[in-house]
Amino acid sequence: MGEYKNPVPTVDIIIQVKTGNDGDGEGIVLVSRKNPPYGWALPGGFVDYGESLEEAAVREAREETSLHVVLERQFHTYSDPARDPRQHTITTVFIGRAEGVPEGADDAKEARVFTTDSIPKGLVFDHGRIIDDYVNKRF
Repeated sequence: MGEYKNPVPTVDIIIQVKTGNDGDGEGIVLVSRKNPPYGWALPGGFVDYGESLEEAAVREAREETSLHVVLERQFHTYSDPARDPRQHTITTVFIGRAEGVPEGADDAKEARVFTTDSIPKGLVFDHGRIIDDYVNKRF
């Protein structure tokens, strides 16, 4: 009998943070990856065995940004087999909120807040599409 190969579950988090001196603006947190593929990305990662998607999202957010994130809702699931060049993954994206200044940690060498009109081009994985869907209120 053949060996089964299944996609690997991951999570990504759109972390909304207030910006500006008076806190009237808003941005989202991106991380600069320490490991390949290099570049800017949404915080996220692999779901551990025995962990819920929600638990994984909060854990990954804290590990990569040093922020305590409160999840607001599940946004959408992305499953294109080519979305991750390393292997076939399926990601569930969450929208959450945090306060404070993000600091890159774990496998993120930097974490920074970007307004939706200052997001860098060429995000890794399919994160450009995810952010475009978020900004344009799809799903």
